[in-house]
Amino acid sequence: MASVSSTSSSSLAETYAALNGSSSTSKKSDMEAAQDRFLTLLVTQLQNQDPLNPLDNSEVTTQLAQINTVTGIEKLNSTLTELFDIYDQGQSMQAAGMIGKNVLVEGKNIALSEGAAVAGIDLAKSADKVTVSVLDSSGNIVYQEDLGSRKAGSFVFGWDGSTTSGGTKAKDGNYTFKVEATTAGTAVGATALQLGYVYAVVRNSSGFTLDLGSAGNVAYSAVKQIL
Repeated sequence: MASVSSTSSSSLAETYAALNGSSSTSKKSDMEAAQDRFLTLLVTQLQNQDPLNPLDNSEVTTQLAQINTVTGIEKLNSTLTELFDIYDQGQSMQAAGMIGKNVLVEGKNIALSEGAAVAGIDLAKSADKVTVSVLDSSGNIVYQEDLGSRKAGSFVFGWDGSTTSGGTKAKDGNYTFKVEATTAGTAVGATALQLGYVYAVVRNSSGFTLDLGSAGNVAYSAVKQIL
C-alpha cells in the first residue's frame, strides 16, 4: 500500500484557516464548505497515515476541538449580530414614538406662555428643602418659591407667571431658572431641566438625536422624562 506522509496538527489548522478565510467576513455557506473540506482532509489523512508513525489521538482530538470552537464563535457572532439588529429596530420605534411629545432635558430655560410655564428638576439625593428661582434676561430674580421636601429623581414644577414683588404677573417670554437643594443644611446635587418639544428624530453614527427646535438637538439618552 502506497504510504502518504502524515500531516502535523499545525498544518491541518493552517489548511483549515486558509480554506475558511476570515471568520468575521465569511458567509454561512462558506463556513459549512470549509468544514466539509477540513473533515475530508482529516479522514484522508487517517486512511493514509503511516502505520509506523500513526497520528496521535490527542492531535486528532485537538483538531476536532478547534473546528468546533471556530464554528461556535461564528454562530455566536451571528447570534449577536441578530440581537443587535433587533435592539436597533426597537430603539428606532421608541425614538420615532417620541415625535410630537414634550420632554425634559438638562437646561435652565423656562418659557412663559399665556401665563403658564413648566420645567423640571433632577435631584441626586432626597432633599428636605428645594428652592427654585426664575430670572429675567438681566439676571434679576423675578420669582422665587420653596418647593419643600422632594425625593431623589426628576420631577416637574409649574410657574403661573406670578412675581415675587407685589403679586404682579410677568410678561410672556423666555426666562431662566436656577435650583438650590439642601438636606439638614448640606447642599444636594440638583440639575435644572428645561422643557422641549420633539419635532423630529435624527439618526447618526452615535445613535439617535432629538430635534427640539430652538432648544437644539439632544441625544436620545439625555431625556430625563417624557410628558
